[in-house]
Amino acid sequence: MLEKGSFGLSKRENYEQRAEHILMPMMAEAKFELVDVEYVKEGGQMYLRAYIDKPGGITIDDCVDISRRLSDVLDAEDFIEDSYILEVSSPGLGRPLKKEKDFAGSVGKEVEIRTYRAIDKQKEFIGILKGYDKESVTIVCEDDTEAVIARTDIALIRLAFDF
Repeated sequence: MLEKGSFGLSKRENYEQRAEHILMPMMAEAKFELVDVEYVKEGGQMYLRAYIDKPGGITIDDCVDISRRLSDVLDAEDFIEDSYILEVSSPGLGRPLKKEKDFAGSVGKEVEIRTYRAIDKQKEFIGILKGYDKESVTIVCEDDTEAVIARTDIALIRLAFDF
């Protein structure tokens, strides 16, 4: 029997969606932003990760508080079949752009794009985000040329940062 809301979703997508549903009231109460939730396998171990943020940046205490609250609900609901490690953290400096608001807030900023396959003999692009839609992302490169990259070709897009 399929769980409510899980029709057509993979196990990973279902877990991510349910965790996000649990987190949203916590985020609203704390005035935090839920950047992303991912359920991934690394080195033979499953991880449920929640990335949170707030103006001025998230603190370790913020992460500990949300982690404890989330863990209590996850333990009570017990919908994740596998053993996993729960991590709650800041998205960090190299925050990926995933949602509409991430793209909207990044127009005019420098981004780094990595593609699944080589495009014009390269897989990494850096430029100023000029525009985006459901199909593509447009950046202005250092040489003032525009690169239009299909969203289906993008493995990762994030704000660029210099040290």
